[in-house]
Amino acid sequence: MDVLQAKNLTKKFGKFIAVDNISLSLKEGEILGLLGPNGAGKTTTIDMLLGILKSTSGEISMFDLPFEKNKVKILKQMNFSAAYVNLPWRLTVLENLYTFARLYEVKDYIGKVEKLIEEFKMTKLKNELTLKLSSGQMTRLYLCKAFINDPKILLLDEPTAFLDPDIADFTRKYILKRVKQSKTSVLFTSHNMPEVNEICDRVIFLNQGKIIAEDTPEGLIRKIKSCKVRLFFASDTKRAETLLNNFNYKFWPDNKDTIIELEEKNVGQLLGRLSLAKLKYTQITIDKPTLEDFFIKIARKKI
Repeated sequence: MDVLQAKNLTKKFGKFIAVDNISLSLKEGEILGLLGPNGAGKTTTIDMLLGILKSTSGEISMFDLPFEKNKVKILKQMNFSAAYVNLPWRLTVLENLYTFARLYEVKDYIGKVEKLIEEFKMTKLKNELTLKLSSGQMTRLYLCKAFINDPKILLLDEPTAFLDPDIADFTRKYILKRVKQSKTSVLFTSHNMPEVNEICDRVIFLNQGKIIAEDTPEGLIRKIKSCKVRLFFASDTKRAETLLNNFNYKFWPDNKDTIIELEEKNVGQLLGRLSLAKLKYTQITIDKPTLEDFFIKIARKKI
């Protein structure tokens, strides 16, 4: 079941089109990645889904209800976290979370806040003023706020930004656990492609306000046919370069290694040619395509 639908969503700022006629849906219990380079329209899309910005045209519905006519009812079942949004700086961590818990009418809000503070390892910080928190501590506070009302739809804009690897790993596992337990639906943005590949069921790529690709992470990776072969030639580097040039391989040096980019199906042919030419290498690594490779090609308009 779709818990969120956006149809033909457009947002203009004067003559500039930030979001250009996009349509997307989010299923119950799904984690949907919304990806793209800076300025692609991700945050503008999220702001429209939250009602912070009004769309120039298009329709948004959640839980089969028109968003504009049912905003209060819908927003009670949503929440949001972003690394660039500030909470009241002169409130303590506890005061901020108590305030949001009461705004969301959370039952036993004191117990709920204490549980989240403990889970996100903020117990020693609960009486600190928000303005004294580091960027990583602020990110954890935003995440506590995001889960305060057990939302059915959760919009997370780079939720692991500024977190150390341990807390970032915990956050990803926490999101996956909540999705499994509560069938929470998550719209997730990140520039960390391994992270997206780990937790997202489906991915939408935006560029210049338009959807240019949509698939599972694995499906998008399969669209890239090339891989990179990294070789270390103990000697005869010049002869190796001559051979690679003669067969029109795309290659470049990387420290003492030589990297060759080619279609995966042609790796055997490459190694055969090196063998026939009696060119010896002492190390070989084959790097298969990743979601980051797809991201780069999208950003550079090579797909």
